[in-house]
Amino acid sequence: MTKSLMILIAGPYRSGTGDNPDKMAENLRRLEEAAWPIFAKGHVPMIGEWAALPILRGAGGGEPGSDIYDRVMHPTAHRLLAKCDGVLRLPGASTGADNDVKIAKERRIPVWTSLDQIPEVAASA
Repeated sequence: MTKSLMILIAGPYRSGTGDNPDKMAENLRRLEEAAWPIFAKGHVPMIGEWAALPILRGAGGGEPGSDIYDRVMHPTAHRLLAKCDGVLRLPGASTGADNDVKIAKERRIPVWTSLDQIPEVAASA
């Protein structure tokens, strides 16, 4: 019987955008497209940017590549990995997502590359 898991959705956010805010927003929308199917399977989806972006705003903001941006964005995902039970790695080049997968594997956290691989929670869970 599978219990409800918190699953980090990892994939491109900044990668390949040239730091264009519209392209970054589109990448976030792609990450978010996986949230409902994960929730529908009985789990809690999590995206690092959901936590990191408000933290970045609270720190006064920062452009991609700035010191504060770098101190917030990837470290937030790393901290989330200490609380997550699994990682869904979406397609696309992303150093940050690749690092999330590396950390997950080191911690023996399951990594899936397809929504179909994620188990459903039993009806009574």
